Amino acid sequence: MTKRVVVLGGGVGGTLVANLLVKKLRPGEAEVILIDEDAQHVYQPGFLYVAFGQKQPANLTRPVRSLLDRRVRILTAKAQRIDPTAQVIATDHGDVHYDELVVATGSHLAPDEIPGLKEATHHFYTAEGAQALHEALKQFRGGHVVVGVAGVPYKCPPAPLEFVLMLDAELRAKGLRDKTEIHFVSPLPRVFPIETVAVKVAPIMESRGIQIHTFFNVESVDPKRREVVSLEGETVPYDLLVLIPPHRGAKVVIDSGLGEAGGWISTDRRTLKATAHPRMFVVGDATNLPISKSGSAAHFEADALVANLIADLRNESQEHKYNGKIMCFLETGAGKATLLDFDYNHPPQPPEPNRMYHWQKALFNQFYWWTVPQGRLPGEKQTKEQQEKAGD
Repeated sequence: MTKRVVVLGGGVGGTLVANLLVKKLRPGEAEVILIDEDAQHVYQPGFLYVAFGQKQPANLTRPVRSLLDRRVRILTAKAQRIDPTAQVIATDHGDVHYDELVVATGSHLAPDEIPGLKEATHHFYTAEGAQALHEALKQFRGGHVVVGVAGVPYKCPPAPLEFVLMLDAELRAKGLRDKTEIHFVSPLPRVFPIETVAVKVAPIMESRGIQIHTFFNVESVDPKRREVVSLEGETVPYDLLVLIPPHRGAKVVIDSGLGEAGGWISTDRRTLKATAHPRMFVVGDATNLPISKSGSAAHFEADALVANLIADLRNESQEHKYNGKIMCFLETGAGKATLLDFDYNHPPQPPEPNRMYHWQKALFNQFYWWTVPQGRLPGEKQTKEQQEKAGD
């Protein structure tokens, strides 16, 4: 009997894994089914540029079907519960049985967890949010701007820094910078989770007059008084507030009792297999791995995950290891960017921002649809020594 592999989620991780599977499985070895609620694939990094009027949301969405190999079967359905013991996914279109499952459900925003946040703040992590922020920026004529993070973890850790640095450049270009105070707030002890990046970016922010507030855990927002208050007792006034809401795991993961605190699935950092469920793999944001929640992480996880899943199907040993590889760009405004390239054992050492990295990011954004989801942009090919280090 032909075995069945189900991929739950049509984001970058799910689409890429499904495409790699059908390319690497033997003919007739297994059928691959991708389940997604609305069958739309969204390129979320583009929302940063929507906020500044540089991109349109309509250009950041494609039907999942258009990105999938024809051998992948797609089921447009809402997953309601996962039963890892029976190996069944309950959906609003009936039950789906699986022999192997890849959870690629991503994360969702949870602004309701902080009083006043939903009513008062802007963000650029959804199409609607980015458009609303763009309108607010068009109307802005000066005052206090507060930008930052309202909870960890959150998707794409460079994005809040990119926004505040691009905002600084935008206001200078409009002649509004001398009429504006910009504050950056973070619950972390520095402006970025990784110290080597923080020590590079913080001086840039300070040189541009951006005031930094670390150890700032947002407790509440008062829309009437226009103030954001931290658990530590600090209060910062605002005229424009841009806070990234807390992120949580997918509802189906939480409802199924599969997630740890926050709804993230405990995942082996090398094999990408769920630690508590032998026929389940996890990719991208859905994991609890100590790496950024980003499309880049999902991209580089995919090769090892697919190889280990196929080994599972064939009852072979799982020898492929993900080494924590992530590579992404960080915009610094005024047409410049830097590069973050790192793994579990090697922290990023970002070079000085320059125009080359900005244009490389622009090209990647442009050609994303024809590269990453289909697996045309190769993942990390590791040497034997790198494989051994990834197992440390």
